[in-house]
Amino acid sequence: MAATTGMKGKVRVTQTGSPIGRKDNQRATLIALGLTKMHRSNVIELNDANRGRVETVCHLLRIEEVSK
Repeated sequence: MAATTGMKGKVRVTQTGSPIGRKDNQRATLIALGLTKMHRSNVIELNDANRGRVETVCHLLRIEEVSK
């Protein structure tokens, strides 16, 4: 089941896993999400492009909905 199914609007993504030993595309995806170090967070708009990025590295992230 998808990690972002049913979510809309903005989400906070926090990097909980290390990119060491991961594929290059997963490292690049974390950087595209604005996550460069462990335990850092970023609030992103959950559009189609970002939803795909989050799905690519969901095993390295904690995802929380941001309340308005």
